[in-house]
Amino acid sequence: MLILIRLPVIFTYFILINLVFLLICVVRPFHKNNVMLGSKMYASMAPLFGVRVKLRVSDKVKKGGPYVYIGNHQNSYDIVTICKATQPGTVTVGKKSLVWIPVMGWMYWLSGNILIDRKNSTKARGTIAQTVAKIRRRGISVWLFPEGTRSYGRGLLPFKTGAFRIAKETKEPVVPICASSLHDKIRLNRWNNGTVLVSVGEPEVVDDSRTLKEWATHFHGQMAHEIQLLDKEVEALDKGR
Repeated sequence: MLILIRLPVIFTYFILINLVFLLICVVRPFHKNNVMLGSKMYASMAPLFGVRVKLRVSDKVKKGGPYVYIGNHQNSYDIVTICKATQPGTVTVGKKSLVWIPVMGWMYWLSGNILIDRKNSTKARGTIAQTVAKIRRRGISVWLFPEGTRSYGRGLLPFKTGAFRIAKETKEPVVPICASSLHDKIRLNRWNNGTVLVSVGEPEVVDDSRTLKEWATHFHGQMAHEIQLLDKEVEALDKGR
């Protein structure tokens, strides 16, 4: 029964958020804080899903970037959970074809995200170079999901090296963003779906002390450990309620 009430409310609120955010993007297109603002707006939907999102940000990150942020990509609920961690001056990297999607694609483009061509194999080889150039020119941070796809309960998937190559070429430190496990956590017919903890870690410079694959393995291990700790803490918090 609850789902019959919840879904119309979520849908209505989602439409309102998008209309307001689209207007903001039209008024100040490509502003470096548009993505952060949009992420906070979407994250405000969390209570409608019955989930409490608690965010922790390292004091070193609060001093300002630019950084290369890497996060664990779990499922479609990421938009109302881990995305709350988006920091000022941060954008994401998406497919160039997104711009042709009415409303959502327009917002993605106007909010200042970096658009790349992933289908053209010739252009794809220069994708990282294009991304690096745009990051340098605009002085922005970038958020990437090094798993390359949603994990859907399979745990933290192996990392690709693209994010670390970008970090090395831009000389921007990598900052891991970890969210506690979301798999099978949010059920729309359940009023209380518990807590999600999101942790923004400390910056770490990607230098020549490791290969890119070794850096990917290093951050994967670091994030897997942090997610385990967050999951244990969530279990204790939710049991205490």
